[in-house]
Amino acid sequence: MIQFAEVSKSYQQKLVLDAVCMEIPRGEIFGLLGPNGAGKTTLIRILNQILVADAGHIFLDNEPINRLHLKQIGYLPEERGLYKSMNVGAHLLFLAQLRGLSRSEALSNVTRWLKHFEIYDWKNKPIATLSKGMAQKVQFIASLVHEPKLLILDEPLSGFDPLNVDLILNEIKALKQKGTTIILSTHNMKSVDEVCDRVALLNKGKILVQDSVQHLRRNHSKGLIFVRFKGNMVGFANALWTDFTLLDQKEVEEGVFECTLQIRGSHTLNDLMRSLQDHVSIQHLSEILPSMQEVFVDMITQKVSENE
Repeated sequence: MIQFAEVSKSYQQKLVLDAVCMEIPRGEIFGLLGPNGAGKTTLIRILNQILVADAGHIFLDNEPINRLHLKQIGYLPEERGLYKSMNVGAHLLFLAQLRGLSRSEALSNVTRWLKHFEIYDWKNKPIATLSKGMAQKVQFIASLVHEPKLLILDEPLSGFDPLNVDLILNEIKALKQKGTTIILSTHNMKSVDEVCDRVALLNKGKILVQDSVQHLRRNHSKGLIFVRFKGNMVGFANALWTDFTLLDQKEVEEGVFECTLQIRGSHTLNDLMRSLQDHVSIQHLSEILPSMQEVFVDMITQKVSENE
């Protein structure tokens, strides 16, 4: 759906984006990750046509992106901005009409979304009276009130308490089910693990990697395994021999243990199963994959080491 072809941008001779090439398939939740200053917000602003690239092109549905596409795009910027003197309903109505809806369409959508988020009673409240969390929720609605095909969310969870974080993440997943393509730029790696299909890691204006979340987590596996079994701990440890290292153990109830192991060499989960099956009763066995937080830190640390 979206293609970035050799997109570059500089500020006062400082290269911020360096020939970025990236593809985002239709209907995916795509994580745009990177440390502060990596170029994520600049890339998003170029996609939103707030900034103009120095070189390269962006295509939306195989067409060079242009002003007409803005009606299909929803944008929640990292720097929040609402007109504090306006009421909630009037503000949302204004923004929906800016995105091309008629007044009647905009009014219908505003009403529906306010009711959907159970905040219809806020409709006539001045934005200046809202808490930070309430204002965040209103701005989230503003980004999708015109039902965009592409929704760009820059740090959408900032300022929300845990309950509202879950609310927003569930809404993001529901929008995906309806066919919306979503770009999620965030430092909240737990949300990346939970909702993203694919990610791109940007560092110093360059794409380090673009891949599925599951593939990245598996590629950065440390060979850790979780085992829950019923039996004798001594018999369990003896069955491991030197093929697996026992890192941690605890007895969760009488005769039932949970352990963390690390694979040595080229051994597999099946090898572990065969080693244990005659010694203990296995209740659960699974590979422990690293979180995207761990993957992110690994990749950035490796890149820093390479540049030293």
